[in-house]
Amino acid sequence: MNLSIDMITFQPLLALILGILILIFPRILNYAVATYLIVVGVMGLSHHF
Repeated sequence: MNLSIDMITFQPLLALILGILILIFPRILNYAVATYLIVVGVMGLSHHF
């Protein structure tokens, strides 16, 4: 069995885990959104430098 996880299966799995965590701990939503925005911003800017 191959245990490598590609991005196609990683993103929905991450979204599911974060969704469950947000339901359990609503305050974590602030950190999840902030982390997402930082990661997307850094990835977007990294192509320009």
